[in-house]
Amino acid sequence: MRLVVTGRDGQVAASLLEAAQAAAGVEVIAIGRPQLDLARPDTVIEAIAAAKPDIVVSAAAYTAVDQAEDEPDLAFAVNAVGAGKVAQAAALLGVPVIHLSTDYVFDGTKDAAYVETDVTAPASVYGASKLAGEQAVASANPRHLILRTAWVYSPFGKNFVKTMLRLAADRDEISVVADQWGNPTSALDIADAILHAAARLHEGAATSGIYHLAGTGEANWSGFARHILDTSRVLGGPWGRVRDIATMDYPTKARRPANSRLSNAKFADMFGWNAPDWRQSTEAVVRRLLDGETKQALTA
Repeated sequence: MRLVVTGRDGQVAASLLEAAQAAAGVEVIAIGRPQLDLARPDTVIEAIAAAKPDIVVSAAAYTAVDQAEDEPDLAFAVNAVGAGKVAQAAALLGVPVIHLSTDYVFDGTKDAAYVETDVTAPASVYGASKLAGEQAVASANPRHLILRTAWVYSPFGKNFVKTMLRLAADRDEISVVADQWGNPTSALDIADAILHAAARLHEGAATSGIYHLAGTGEANWSGFARHILDTSRVLGGPWGRVRDIATMDYPTKARRPANSRLSNAKFADMFGWNAPDWRQSTEAVVRRLLDGETKQALTA
């Protein structure tokens, strides 16, 4: 089974490439700019066709949440039009598409974890562009899995875990928002889940649709930060105190959902796969980042 993943430099693509090394009979090919540029739809079909996929994983996205407020046309060009073009390319080749979406399609006002049938109401340009992408993907390719995830981190790229470790190396106290809740999600776990889902999809044994895929258990950002730094301290890495602040004390251009919690029950029922507890996955990533051979990754 050959998976072709867009977003070559992203956390999910890097995690899939790594996971495929331990998965028998699975090949992952990552493609990205300039060969495939979602802002240039004319590049998409040719680049994907050349890679000869059995399944396309649509992971490339415009993810600058605050910047999207000033660049709505670009955000929609990449996250909606571009995503739809990727799904169309897969459909033309007669193969399924697995598309990565986000918790930002919800406004965050629900008191419990969101399920797939909850009404979407994005509160930011980024969220609106990703919701439009979901709709474009579903319209372009009937064989689709749309996976909404949240709070993604990994040993690769830029993410919250790396930021906390870097800040702790330079200061004694770090202020972190305490009134936003969600599911910290390791891209390593996302990759494992995608491989499970892809096998079922390839066999024709999976039902197309929208699924939530996030780490098991919930946290607020400050609690997530504390666990990162407490783990680091145990392993001999940097540590700092975490000071709880409110969202209003850390203003951003784009509004963040106060509640980003996602229920994984539908995905677990369909694919027989449950994400590990977020604390366990966080500890594994922190350990890797503090390893002597990968310390340089903190500044990457």
